[in-house]
Amino acid sequence: MKNNSWAIPFAAASAGSQLSGAGFGPLLTEALALRGIKTKAQAEVFLSSGADLLHDPMLMQDMDKAVERIHRAVRNGESTAVFGDYDADGITSTCIMVDYLRSKGLSCIPYIPDRLRDGYGLNKNALRLLRDKGVELLISVDCGISAIEEVEYARSIGMDVIITDHHECRRDGLVPDAVAVIDCKRSDDCYPNKNLAGVGVALKLICACEGDWQMAMDRYCDYVAVGTVADVMPLVGENRCLVCKGLEKLNLDPNPGFASLITASGIKPSAEIGAGDIGFRIGPRINAAGRMYQADLARELFMCIDREQSSALAERLCLLNQERKNIQDHITAQAFEMLKENAPDSPIVLFSDGWQQGVIGIVASKVAEEFGLPAIMISMDGENGKGSCRSYGDFNLYEALSACAGYLTGFGGHAKAAGLTIKRENIAPFREALAKYYKEKNPVRPPCTICDIFICRPAALSVENVEELSKLEPCGEGNERPLMCMLDLRVDDFANTNGGHLRLRLSHGRFHMDGIFFNHISDEFDLRHGDFIDLAFNPEINRYLGTTSVQLNISALRKHQPLELCREILKNNLGAARAAARYCPERRDFARIWTGFGPSFTLGDSVEEIISQCPCGMAPETFCICIMTFLETGLLKSPDGSIFHASPAGIEGKADLEGSRIMRTLRAI
Repeated sequence: MKNNSWAIPFAAASAGSQLSGAGFGPLLTEALALRGIKTKAQAEVFLSSGADLLHDPMLMQDMDKAVERIHRAVRNGESTAVFGDYDADGITSTCIMVDYLRSKGLSCIPYIPDRLRDGYGLNKNALRLLRDKGVELLISVDCGISAIEEVEYARSIGMDVIITDHHECRRDGLVPDAVAVIDCKRSDDCYPNKNLAGVGVALKLICACEGDWQMAMDRYCDYVAVGTVADVMPLVGENRCLVCKGLEKLNLDPNPGFASLITASGIKPSAEIGAGDIGFRIGPRINAAGRMYQADLARELFMCIDREQSSALAERLCLLNQERKNIQDHITAQAFEMLKENAPDSPIVLFSDGWQQGVIGIVASKVAEEFGLPAIMISMDGENGKGSCRSYGDFNLYEALSACAGYLTGFGGHAKAAGLTIKRENIAPFREALAKYYKEKNPVRPPCTICDIFICRPAALSVENVEELSKLEPCGEGNERPLMCMLDLRVDDFANTNGGHLRLRLSHGRFHMDGIFFNHISDEFDLRHGDFIDLAFNPEINRYLGTTSVQLNISALRKHQPLELCREILKNNLGAARAAARYCPERRDFARIWTGFGPSFTLGDSVEEIISQCPCGMAPETFCICIMTFLETGLLKSPDGSIFHASPAGIEGKADLEGSRIMRTLRAI
């Protein structure tokens, strides 16, 4: 939106692929080729979601110790507690672990810390409170890997601790001295999947204790799907299997809590719930409970077995989410106001007194996306600040915070997102140190719009081909929907909906299609009927009143800009021929350009200068093809053999324009 620089793959990624010959459609073939998959066997492995993708939980370091200790607690009837986290991953982790321990006859207390009072992770006050209630064994879920002092304190007051987590370990390699520390990111851990969510690790512990993965999957796979997607874990391999099984249950037999939240979230009863619904509807509502300091509300919902009560809890959760949005919008406006004078060129660090800690993480994400930079939002309370950090692009945020740890009171998280605590006096030097680190690492900032698949033939966007893309599901982190693009589409009609969305009726030659751009309106683009635009989009199936059609869900829109394709043509990149074919010139186009050349005519020294000389009414792409044809046939010559500064060669006789390589290629297409 803010930058018209697009990366467009004019050449097909599927060159040399065997998939089209194996019965795969053009869109799925291209999407798989982007992932390095070019044979039927490779495709079958990637698209698999069967139980063969699941790994043995006993491969995890300390799993045997954890199983033995839990079995002992069951034999002795010990009082237990599960200590979770206040996000969707932590809440779902807490629910399944508490439910499992109770199913074994144990008294189990769920404890999710209050974001404001307790902060993140294990804390001594909570441990003392639980010990006073008689808890002998505490199991952490989705937290605890850095809780060295807290676990030592628990031992000192007579409480055993089992840690299950999926976050990064301390840089010094130390782990808490607990009965067992289960985290696949431990340096000495051999578990193949290093990207389990916290709820995935909790599930593995249950599987190991039960000795039956099927029971655990049948009972808890919906929780695991929600926690995994909401925590933005890669949806490949084992995670793909876990999420697929969970989505099946959410669609066929969700528990009362999930069923009520699905209804309250506005998901149509006839709709098939996918990973996107978790990411954009279900997950944010669960996270809202923790952000608004009421995480137990979500836990109660998902452990509720009464339909009427769960419906009431789900409605409360949705109201809480709306309140969260209002606060978020207010803080976002303040952040943008702080940045409006000077455009930043290094990680953004903002702070203010009174910002709600539970919401600033979302605002940090919005700031990062708006400015294309990592962003840190810090809520101050006197001299102490708590910050939420979000990365951008490939910048590893956890490593950056580690490099600047001397200015921080504490921090934790992973490459994409993290949290920190800091003194007010250290904010300025921390910002400077982070900026220096960022510039030294010199991360490559991607263009605003990175397109995966270039659609040169709109016929490829058939209902059949778009439906076939569903084989990639569940899509999300690590398995993103491929972003497609088309150039030079004509705007036949457009309208703004009452909800603030832009609907478009478009044409590309004789093909017509519909598009929608959510949360944008026509005034942002100064649209007019008959304009020609470029689009980046995801194609979707739209079913309405018994009619099935393809709709383009638009991610980016701009007035048509021929520069990218012209640059490829003038580089003599025949890989761009697919895109250039529709601009193939006729003989009259050649004649018009040639007669406009004078004896002293010289082309410019940049692509922009060359296409500025395109005759009125002719597509710049057509003009560039003609210029390259003249150069190839000797009608134009240049001092260094390139197109720049070329001028008429003054040769006699006729040139075989149609015999040139570029014209033969385009005619063949």
